[in-house]
Formats: sequence, structure tokens, C-alpha cells
Amino acid sequence: MTNTIYKQAVLILADGTTVTGRAFGKIGTTSGEICFNTGMTGYQEVFTDPSYYGQVLIMNAVHVGNYGVKNDDVESTSVKIRGLIGRNLETDFSRFMADGNLQDYLIANNIVAIDGVDTRALVAEVRTMGAMNCIISSEDKTVEDLKAELALVPSMAGLELASGVSTSQAYFAGDPSAAKKVAVLDYGIKENILKCMTGRGIYAKVFPAKTTAAELQAFGADGYFISNGPGDPAAMPYAVETIKQLAMLGKPIFGICLGHQLLALAHGIPTFKMHHGHRGLNHPVKNIITGKSEITTQNHGFGIDPEAVRNASHIEITHLNLNDGSIEGIRIKDKPYFSVQYHPEATPGPHDSRYLFDDFLELMN
Repeated sequence: MTNTIYKQAVLILADGTTVTGRAFGKIGTTSGEICFNTGMTGYQEVFTDPSYYGQVLIMNAVHVGNYGVKNDDVESTSVKIRGLIGRNLETDFSRFMADGNLQDYLIANNIVAIDGVDTRALVAEVRTMGAMNCIISSEDKTVEDLKAELALVPSMAGLELASGVSTSQAYFAGDPSAAKKVAVLDYGIKENILKCMTGRGIYAKVFPAKTTAAELQAFGADGYFISNGPGDPAAMPYAVETIKQLAMLGKPIFGICLGHQLLALAHGIPTFKMHHGHRGLNHPVKNIITGKSEITTQNHGFGIDPEAVRNASHIEITHLNLNDGSIEGIRIKDKPYFSVQYHPEATPGPHDSRYLFDDFLELMN
């Protein structure tokens, strides 16, 4: 950080770990579930990913903000993280195309951050102890008062957050004369998912999270897409019921991340909260169907029950995480329904998995 005037900030974890650093972004207090992202680039796209809603993010890269911010490097209309933790949060930047610096960007989006923290030690703590709540403050509050506030923060398990980041009104994306129409259930969709569809000649109508199956069906879509998003999928019975009804129609269904979990729930597979989740740009996944591996972008703190999937005769595992063996993709046997836990649209991250959008289009053809 290049500011010459510093104000102290404090970070407190639910296990009692207390860390001091420098205030960055908005002066204030914020709280949520702590998590970490191992990506070296793409910080602005990460901050605007709705799947991070409700979370305080550790960026594992040593320098964040060093290429500034750009108005169109976003995955939604605003920053979605609750707070930011960094080793070196930079105000100076090197990219001549940038529209501004990280400090002003976070202030404009009301994001409280802490700088000058040993992020490697913090990440090791989360990896060991698991995901937990935390609080950041750059206000004049005592540690005791902050711990009292932190005790009131609800656990991510059981939280329904998707409807809070979904669109409030249906909208369209793509060319109305496109050959294929897709109805999109928005639980916190990233913009590049829509670009990956419209770039393949798909006309999409994006619906609010609590849209009924009848309203979706009235669009006359050739297929249905279930988006990514934040929160606990088990706290979304309204979405599970809608997907069950869509599954009765027999038209292609494609789910990503939260959409993957909801498709599983709609077919009798439970979900669970992971120890600390997967978040980053370099997670290796094996496609069981082709035998090829992919380097993937990931952002999730919940997964689908592996034992239940392996015991389900109507579900086939299509992708596995090569780091920990967790299930990264499924398809419903004898139905054109499939989903993946990771993010094939990337932004940020590699493009290895974008063929999945081609697979979806092929199913509709």
C-alpha cells in the first residue's frame, strides 16, 4: 500500500485469532465468513462475483490492486464481497487502461478492508481450522465489543443468500432472432456465463430466483440454465421444487456451481458444507468421460454428497477434482441434464472447460 497516512485496523476470527493491520477502503466495520482465493490475477472479477456475497475474502496474492481497476472488468454491477484482507493492497497501478485505483474503488463500493496482514499464515489457519466467521474494523471499537458483534453473525450453513443477489426483474441477453432460447434461473449469475451463451447463438431470458416453473416454461425455451450463487443450497427449497418441475419437461438443463448443487438436490442427492471450500484459478479436474484433465476456476464452500451420488443408479459422475477426489460434475442418466461444480466461463481463469457450453448447445440441437 502506498498511502503515507495509515489508520490501524483489526481482524478477529471466530476462533479468537486477532490480527492488526492497516485500514484500506472504507473506514468501518464488516463481518462474514472468511475464505481465501489462491488466484494471482483477476481480483476485480473475483470481487464482483455474486457467489462471494456474505464472505470476507483473503487474497493470497502478495500484491492486489497493482494493475488498478477497469469499469468493464466486472462480473456483476457491484462488489459483492463483504470485506477484503490483503498483504499489500496497492493504490498505485501500472495499467494505462485502468479507470482508477483499488482504494477509491473499494470506498465507492462501501467495502472495508485490512492491509499489511500475513495472508499466508491466515490461509494456513483457515485450511487447518476450517471456514469460520470473522470481523474487520477500522473504527474506534474495543476488541471485546468486536467479539460481541462477531458472536451475532450467523453461520453460512443454513443461509439463503441467492435471492438477495438475483435480478429483481427479468431481462434478455443476446439476439432475439437466435436459433436457440434458454431460460436462465438467476441465483447470482456472472456476466461471462451469459456471454458464453450469447456468443454461441443463444437468446437468453434471465429470471429472478423465485420465478415459478410455469413462468419459465411460458418463455418457450429450448433449454434451462441454473446459475451459480451464494449461500447454502439446502436453504433453497423453492429452487429445488422449481428444478424438479423443470426436470419433468425433458428439455436440456445445465447447472454451474450452486446450480450443480441444486440439480443434485432435485434428484435426491444431499449437499454438505465443506471444510474450507475451493476458490482459485488453478484447480485440476478430470473429465471421466474423455479421460482428459482441465485446469479450472472454482468458488464454492458447499458440495454434493459423494456417497449418495455413488449409490444413485440414476446419476453418473462426469468430473472429479484431482486434488481431493471431490465430485465436480454429474449427469442424469437417460436425461439431457448435467452440471459442474466449477466455473467453465472462468473470468478470471483458464478457458479449458468452455466446451461445456458447446455440449449444452448440442443437447438443444
